Amino acid sequence: MLQYSFVMEYYSSFLPPPLFSRRWLLLSLAALLGYLLLCFTLHRIFPAPNVIAIASLSFPRPQGELDSTPLAPAPSAAPQVSHLALTANFPGNVSGVDSAEEKCNLFEGRWVYDPSRHPLYRSQRCPFLSDQVSCQRSGRPDSDYERWRWQPNGCDLPRFNGTETLERWRGKRVVVVGDSLNRNMWESMICILYSAVHRKHVYVKDRSAEHKLFRALDYDCTVEFFWSPFLVELKERKGDRAKILHLDNLSASARFWRGADVMVFNTGHWWTHNGKMRAWDYFQLREELTEEMEPAEAFNIALRTWARWVDRNVDPRQTAVFFRSISPEHKRENLQWCYNQTRPISDKERYVWQFPKSMVTLVERTLLRMRTPVRYLNVTRLSGFRRDAHTGVYTSRQGKLLTPEQRKEPERFADCSHWCLPGLPDTWNELLFASLLETSLTTS
Repeated sequence: MLQYSFVMEYYSSFLPPPLFSRRWLLLSLAALLGYLLLCFTLHRIFPAPNVIAIASLSFPRPQGELDSTPLAPAPSAAPQVSHLALTANFPGNVSGVDSAEEKCNLFEGRWVYDPSRHPLYRSQRCPFLSDQVSCQRSGRPDSDYERWRWQPNGCDLPRFNGTETLERWRGKRVVVVGDSLNRNMWESMICILYSAVHRKHVYVKDRSAEHKLFRALDYDCTVEFFWSPFLVELKERKGDRAKILHLDNLSASARFWRGADVMVFNTGHWWTHNGKMRAWDYFQLREELTEEMEPAEAFNIALRTWARWVDRNVDPRQTAVFFRSISPEHKRENLQWCYNQTRPISDKERYVWQFPKSMVTLVERTLLRMRTPVRYLNVTRLSGFRRDAHTGVYTSRQGKLLTPEQRKEPERFADCSHWCLPGLPDTWNELLFASLLETSLTTS
């Protein structure tokens, strides 16, 4: 009898559970399915807000053209994605949503022809414009390229008001450091500021190619440019005059950058030059000279040198630091040659970006890993539409205006890298102004 009970108990463990247990299981499954169905329905009715607007104009993606998507931060880095995708919360929000939290990505949007608002100044009234960028003075027959305004998706970009900016920069010092494209930006900046002051109350020092200075005397405001296309030091060796790029030494002018209230840096194009255009003969790292180093690797080391200097020498409570992204070119190999163009690229036209994407990635990763917050002025994609805004043949070369004969050879002489002023760099400065305005509003 005991043996029979044991056998029955053993086999009963494989029998189906009682009816009550089966019913409880079915009810639990039904409740779970109902909950999932409810979540799905609510998600369709009330989708999660998208804080980064998608550009209404876009380039074809298969060729890896312009892409302003920020990188995810490295696992060991503090998340600072906001520095790579500047957002703003300004009056004039056009999204239709009245919310204090509503923001837009300043670098996603479209170009709008707006002659009532642009240009921000007249080239004839800005005596500091160089022949390299003063296209109207150099004889360019069209001027519509001056009248395009950048319209972000979801908000309006505040106009760069010279008087308001000088009031905000009263007693302050602004430093712009980099190559000729940052000089392009500096010239735009001082022309906007100059249009807001009395001519006799301005001091300008621009005789040196390495250092240029603008001072608004009534505001005790100084805006300087320092020539440093690599950010690290390029020196000529005595004897054979070999040019050596010191990857672990910052530019000699760095000692003058300290103490500025606003810093705007850039580098990039000079690292890609080859042949006779290449500016260095050797790289130097830890007292060792080498020719055998990939430019992208050297670029990465130089960026880290710059980043360490910023982290050690900049107090983010006192100084706003910006890094401007690569300025795109419109040469024949881009399939959008700048020569004789009078309108921006439409969203249906193809543009091939030739600049190494790996170098853009290195910049973004470096900024994300820095201890000091650095705002990323990501002007690459929005500038990529503006094939019409380059200086073309209405420029100078080696300090001399192109002759009529040279202008007839655009394949050799057209400059599709630099930009006419007034023109596109004015928008870069509007984006800078908007970022500073938003920062001050947030801080206050």
